Amino acid sequence: MTLPPKLAQLLEERRAAILLAGGADKLEQRHKKGQLGARERLDTLFQQGTFQEFGAHVTHDAHAFGMEGKTLPSDGVVTGTGFVDGQHVAAFSQDFTVCAGTLGKAHANKIVRLMNFALAQGIPLVAFKDSGGARIQEGVEALSGYGEVFYANVLLSGVVPQIAAVLGPCAGGAAYSPALMDFIVMTRRNAQMFITGPEVIKAVTGHETTMDEVGGAEMHAAVSGNVHFLAEDDAHAIAIIRSLLSYLPANNTEDPPHRLDPGLDLSHDDAIDALIPDQANEPLDMPAVIRRIVDDGELLEVHASFARNVIVGLARIGGVVVGIVANQPQVMAGALDINASDKASRFIRFCNAFNIPLVTFVDVPGFLPGVEQERGAIIRHGAKLLFAYASCTVPKITLVLRKAYGGSYLAMCSQEMGADMVFAWPTAEIAVMGADAAVKLLYRREIEQTEDRAEKAAEYAAAYRAEFASPYASAARGYITDVIQPSETRAALRLALRKTLAKRERRPAKKHGNIPL
Repeated sequence: MTLPPKLAQLLEERRAAILLAGGADKLEQRHKKGQLGARERLDTLFQQGTFQEFGAHVTHDAHAFGMEGKTLPSDGVVTGTGFVDGQHVAAFSQDFTVCAGTLGKAHANKIVRLMNFALAQGIPLVAFKDSGGARIQEGVEALSGYGEVFYANVLLSGVVPQIAAVLGPCAGGAAYSPALMDFIVMTRRNAQMFITGPEVIKAVTGHETTMDEVGGAEMHAAVSGNVHFLAEDDAHAIAIIRSLLSYLPANNTEDPPHRLDPGLDLSHDDAIDALIPDQANEPLDMPAVIRRIVDDGELLEVHASFARNVIVGLARIGGVVVGIVANQPQVMAGALDINASDKASRFIRFCNAFNIPLVTFVDVPGFLPGVEQERGAIIRHGAKLLFAYASCTVPKITLVLRKAYGGSYLAMCSQEMGADMVFAWPTAEIAVMGADAAVKLLYRREIEQTEDRAEKAAEYAAAYRAEFASPYASAARGYITDVIQPSETRAALRLALRKTLAKRERRPAKKHGNIPL
């Protein structure tokens, strides 16, 4: 039977109206601003011809405030699935050309149905956020829709990866959905994310501010820590998403996409030796060390602009996908503070949820001292880091490069916190505190009675460092697995990761622990 021409024509006319969305003129306006259309974003993400749309013909059922009979193509959001470099991925893209991409009940239903599909199929979810917020014409129906989206975000959390790209406005309650997801990518221009904008802040508090100060991408990336990746434009944001997906499993029951070449290269790398500073008080270039160790020198750094005293990111070592956590001695001497603790803790918990082994590089003098840190609850925030590592059951390999003092030694995944293997360079110092500070307490009287106090303190410090802070002292007590040459690091980590991939760990039965939030 041949489809009657009128029916075929009707279908094509409806499709054309849906694809036109808010009109060619509105799409052209977006192009002039450097933005892609909602469907163009999906076309850029997915392999050509693999996108299948869900609910293209869905429309709203609102009647008040002039909505009755008003046509909103796809109700302002395009939903469906496709393939990204061969991986099945679900994605939705809010369409600002249709009623400013506002969320009503039908709009929310489409998103939630897609999220439930992603949950059932065990596939990642990507959300392109570009919306004026709740559709006020629908009142409480819009609020109900947001509630259902938030609930679904939590259901998916820890089951499938969730990535949000904020490419336009994301205001009010709408901002909580990306905040509930695993990663947020945001463009420097055209995008804003905030709960209350400058006008509301001025009306309520009298304080004058700007959109950049409360909702700009750079603020969220460097100050609030809400944004994990900064993008120059839509195409760059999508490229970041594709790179991120290349390290992630489809869901929490699968392993990450390791590339386990049987011919494992275990050669030494003498170039690492040149990265060790001559003076103990000169900061180590941790990013350079990491680049020498990870495959092809490639690290997808997460939260690069926030809490820069700690580095987190995704890489491969000997083909094994790993999460990297490292102190950054060139910023605040690598000390742990409130923001660094939060940043590392959340990343560690993400890696644990999705079976990504952790490699920790340690060069930490301690937790940052200060009234502001204590009053800001560094105890509670630092405890998050302890909790995150201790509750983590994936393979955990730790390398102590230089300093590892006091509680920060434990907080950076020592053997006692569950590390499967702990290696140390000969330059490592593991102690309750640094030698200089220790001798002031231990030998205060002797130093005060000496004519050249500085020379005597240095003498005591050298002796303390050799006897009590040496990595061999820790190795003698079984607290570290081995002391290795820096040139052996890459080979040692590659072997350790291969040997711990089959790790299985049983924990006491419980709903969940009570992390100090």
